Amino acid sequence: GHYIGTIFHRVVHGFVAQGGGFTADFTVKPVGQSVVNESGNGLSNLRGTVGLARQSAPHSGTSQFYVNLADNMDLNPRPTRWGYTVFGRVIEGMDVIDEIGQKPTGAGGEFSRDVPLETIVIESAEILSE
Repeated sequence: GHYIGTIFHRVVHGFVAQGGGFTADFTVKPVGQSVVNESGNGLSNLRGTVGLARQSAPHSGTSQFYVNLADNMDLNPRPTRWGYTVFGRVIEGMDVIDEIGQKPTGAGGEFSRDVPLETIVIESAEILSE
């Protein structure tokens, strides 16, 4: 239930749509401990994949995620640095993600840019098995 009522708070056209950490009024959702970075898991930041957002520290990801709007190979790990962990992929509705990726953005909450001017709320989320 964590994701119900969270928003996409960062949309960078042609790059990523990020959400999962804030409510519509930009209140931070409480989270547990951060998780270990698994960016070396063999999955790549390709268009339509879902990754764990984090701060600059490699093991700082908690609940925020992003959907790649393009192939973002620069987010993959390199021998000299950690990457961003891919853990899923969009199986239906990439057209909706693309629509989110085209929304006009500006300042909002604590952010000076990249916030969709129209609030985009996650109404539900569920894990599907293949």
